[in-house]
Amino acid sequence: MPNSEANAQTQATTLGDAGFARRLGEVGALQDGGDAFRALADSMPQMVWSTLPDGHHDYYNARWYEFTGAPEGSTDGEGWADMFHEDDQGEAWKRWSHSLATGEPYEVEYRLRHHSGDYRWVLGRASPIVDADGKILRWMGTCTDIDEAKAISQHNDVLSRELSHRIKNIFAVISGLIGMTARANPTFREPVRELQDRIAALGRAHEFVRPHSEHSRPELIAVTLHGMLNEIFAAYPAFADGRLTIAGDDFEISNRGATPISLVFHELATNSMKYGALSNDDGRVAVTIACEGDAVICGWRESGGPAIERPPTSEGFGSRLTELAVRQQLGGSFTRDWRRDGLTMEIRLRRERLTG
Repeated sequence: MPNSEANAQTQATTLGDAGFARRLGEVGALQDGGDAFRALADSMPQMVWSTLPDGHHDYYNARWYEFTGAPEGSTDGEGWADMFHEDDQGEAWKRWSHSLATGEPYEVEYRLRHHSGDYRWVLGRASPIVDADGKILRWMGTCTDIDEAKAISQHNDVLSRELSHRIKNIFAVISGLIGMTARANPTFREPVRELQDRIAALGRAHEFVRPHSEHSRPELIAVTLHGMLNEIFAAYPAFADGRLTIAGDDFEISNRGATPISLVFHELATNSMKYGALSNDDGRVAVTIACEGDAVICGWRESGGPAIERPPTSEGFGSRLTELAVRQQLGGSFTRDWRRDGLTMEIRLRRERLTG
């Protein structure tokens, strides 16, 4: 990082002595202006810090010194970096350097040395303070202890992987039992092969719809929205029969976008199999995809199923999952129309959430 003294000399030359002094007064007002700022910063549960425009750290609140146990002033300048776990220093420096160069907000997770000698996960964030001309006067940042939340997340990820592994084992056992039955009765071989293909498709669909962390999410290679829906629907007989169709625009989707959108359509297809159009041999479902600017509009239209006398009076767990996936994870909205001949649903999504 640039030397703060050299930076100060450059600014003094540019602004003149009077202008530079005035600018220093503006920049230092947060700390040097009195006890109000310090009282506010010290009352916060986060560690609060600030730097000069070049990234030179010159202030930490009381929480920082309580957490780290470092002597006051020992982490000024570039000394703060020595507090990071050595495995995290490279990424933290990379992101901080990028923010200093571009003025973009800084955010990174890293392990910070606690006064106990242990390293704890923290979330570091910083934003620039700018003048009327957009010139950066100072960076203000925080460090938030997320160690317990991180441990819980990792524990849940392990449980999720274990549960997923057991579910896939169940699919394999079921497929094996069906195969054994077919070998004992040759007349079952053809329908059994079809059934085993559907069980295998369920296993593939499971990888899309199960909860994922950043580390457990499968790496997808050029998966399109149509391609993913084909994988999801392959487990349903109506898809092979041509009664569950997909039409409209197609585009590549990201790993992050694949799980929530597949969850939504898996839930719709499952409910249709149990209660809706796909619960009988005459029912049909038409899925349509349309791109309109930055929005993606997905349509779900059921017909030919049991007559719907009235909309459901309560929402189940699946409906809450759909709400979470569409509104929170994909930044979208949806409407349901419970027509007598079948459910019609329109889902509007932000395309960037599917592709980014």
